[in-house]
Amino acid sequence: MLDATDRRILRHLLADPDAANARLAERAGVTTASLWRRLDRLRESGVIAAIQSRIDWRALGWEVQVSLRFTLDKTDPRAFDNFIAAAREVPEVTEIQTFLGSVDLRLSVIARDMGHWQQIYRDRILTLPHVLDSDALMLVSTIKDSAELAL
Repeated sequence: MLDATDRRILRHLLADPDAANARLAERAGVTTASLWRRLDRLRESGVIAAIQSRIDWRALGWEVQVSLRFTLDKTDPRAFDNFIAAAREVPEVTEIQTFLGSVDLRLSVIARDMGHWQQIYRDRILTLPHVLDSDALMLVSTIKDSAELAL
């Protein structure tokens, strides 16, 4: 599916997603036209799902980041659907993930400060449906945050 040139393009794209196409082509050792064709093919095949901007919430004053893990009461067959629908309505929830195992779901939640976090927790998190158990992990620091793998 991927040849060495595709892998090289992807490595350079991951290393510098803001690089202009001409610069990316030069670094990958291909012409700009070839780069365009390959990027289109990688998008069409689903290898490149999106090129996104990532916002540093702390730089915008959102100082608190919490990872909440939930185990749901699954006696109601719609527990997952109801929980996810309610969690999507909380604007401060930036990510929702489901799991197999003792933890069913994980939410990433941001807040401006501890007072704001307390308000979100009391007014929005504690009211989420079908929660059997939950656990909160407050982010202290991020050591590694990378989508790069050996290509």
